[in-house]
Amino acid sequence: MAKIYKTPGVYVEETSAFPNSVAQVETAIPAFVGYTEKTVDNKKDLALKPTRISSFGEFIMYFGGAPKTTYSLENVRQQDPNKPYRITPQSHRYLLFYSMKLFFANGGSSCYIVSVGDYQDSITQSRLAEGIQTLEPAHEPTMLVIPDAVLLEQQECYTLQQTMLEHCASQRNRIAILDIFDGFKKSVPGDDVISAFRTGIGGDHLQWGAAYYPWVETNIVGNDEVDFTNIDNGSMVAFIELLKEDIDLQVKAGSLKPTSADNIRAVIEQLRPTKASLPEKAEKEDISKPLSKEDIHRTLLATHPLYKAIMQSVREHLNLLPPSGGMAGIYTMIDNTTGVWQSPANVSMNAVVKPAVNITNIEQEDLNAPLDGKAVNAIRNFLGKGVLVWGARTLDGNSMDWRYISVRRTIIFIEQSVKYAAEAYVFEPNDANTWASLNTMIRNFLTNIWQQGALAGATPQDAFFVNIGLGTTMTPVDILEGWMKINIGVAVVRPAEFIVIQLQQQMQTS
Repeated sequence: MAKIYKTPGVYVEETSAFPNSVAQVETAIPAFVGYTEKTVDNKKDLALKPTRISSFGEFIMYFGGAPKTTYSLENVRQQDPNKPYRITPQSHRYLLFYSMKLFFANGGSSCYIVSVGDYQDSITQSRLAEGIQTLEPAHEPTMLVIPDAVLLEQQECYTLQQTMLEHCASQRNRIAILDIFDGFKKSVPGDDVISAFRTGIGGDHLQWGAAYYPWVETNIVGNDEVDFTNIDNGSMVAFIELLKEDIDLQVKAGSLKPTSADNIRAVIEQLRPTKASLPEKAEKEDISKPLSKEDIHRTLLATHPLYKAIMQSVREHLNLLPPSGGMAGIYTMIDNTTGVWQSPANVSMNAVVKPAVNITNIEQEDLNAPLDGKAVNAIRNFLGKGVLVWGARTLDGNSMDWRYISVRRTIIFIEQSVKYAAEAYVFEPNDANTWASLNTMIRNFLTNIWQQGALAGATPQDAFFVNIGLGTTMTPVDILEGWMKINIGVAVVRPAEFIVIQLQQQMQTS
């Protein structure tokens, strides 16, 4: 309505020259739920509070460093002289810290962290589920990742993963990236980890999740992050005796001089926590001046092959990680470089040495296209190419609509972008002017993403349609009841999952 002026004078009016536009929502914002070293930063409690970070340095600043996983050690030389030790994780293991390193190594950027406890707490399904609930008011996250889920008991892991899928289905703006319980094992009859996973997650909300197998052997944990303090105190005496026993065998075999052996024994003896704990025989030995922890570790790495082998075994165990953190990083990298419509597949994984299980083409057939449709995406090692993600399906593989991760995420992207843009028209007159404005705004948005390659079609008319209006999408009763209905159709690009090249011979013509 034009303003009525009653005082003489000159007045300036500004009118909008351009229509409203649809702002593209972010698609690469994962939310990680798990346990961290600390849950308090500068007296601010961060427990169960979604916190946005943009770098690994920020993660350490707010949530602390790596967990200290300790291992019990058993002397099994009599059973296996070639590998005379057996290590077993003794303390709680936590995966979020190292999964975050894998995330940023694979292209991760901004994300949300929900810390549900510290390294003194036991990992429980109820606590992790409580962390998921805190994300309900958060609109930004587009992925849900919980690496610590695989540390639960098997059935609890599946229950939590069902909760993840249900949460994503109710929010409708994110998908869950799932790991396979015991995914470091080869799936064989009698211990079929893939079939157990498919049974465990049930049959609901499958389009909202994607799973990856197997786990990956990484180089995330470096040599400087593992030392003798990773051996549990209860196993320290056995550890020392095993190392000294190996020195005796080397001297006996003539590969080590007695003088050098005495020096190494003296260093080994300093592994004991206190002199009070030394056995009577050891107290009589000539122990040299105490060395620092770092000096002891470096000296034994350089002079004691068995010590080096044990440290390598510990590091290899810590570097065996579920792939969800790395996959969240790959999703982010693909979204930021190409677009959410690009399938997150045929991409190499950084900081990964090899998959924990080698998968053949025949073995992947059941993973990719099972009868129940619950596709599991493979991570495979290819000669000359490295470790590649070799699958792009959701868990709803039998659905022609939601079979592919890129399609599901592209539709989420379009839905959320249009939704937030349309909120500006709530309570506007439900008439032709508003309909025309909305129609133009949405068409401009869809034309833009069609030009970027998100939609298939030679022309915009082939790629999408937008319908809104009386007699088209609404009846007079709808308008009286306050309903404005918009009908949008899009032809989302789909991955070329199977490329078939047909060759035939032809007759010689000259």
